[in-house]
Amino acid sequence: MYEIDFVEFPSSSAADSSRFFEKAFGWTATSYGPTYSDVQSGGAVSFGFQQDTAEQTAAPLVTIRTGDLDQARGSVEAAGGVVTVEPFSFPGGRRFHFREPGGAELAVWSPDS
Repeated sequence: MYEIDFVEFPSSSAADSSRFFEKAFGWTATSYGPTYSDVQSGGAVSFGFQQDTAEQTAAPLVTIRTGDLDQARGSVEAAGGVVTVEPFSFPGGRRFHFREPGGAELAVWSPDS
């Protein structure tokens, strides 16, 4: 199963972005260091804010959840997608980034078991 459940935004200040959404909408933010934060909206989709310019994407990064990261990569490549960031671990799981044939960059992630 594949579902969109996360969108990551480039941010000049992950802390300021988090505080804004906490204050404006009452959502809950979690900091993962000085340059990254996660905001839980209480709905099906949560938001990340990436301050590290070396890791930021140029546009918001839609992230698709799966139970099998290797299978998803194979499906992406078989359909003509190009992996742009090799799989890497982060708190809670692993993910990779890809570019679809039209040029948009997305990511697929799988939670830790």
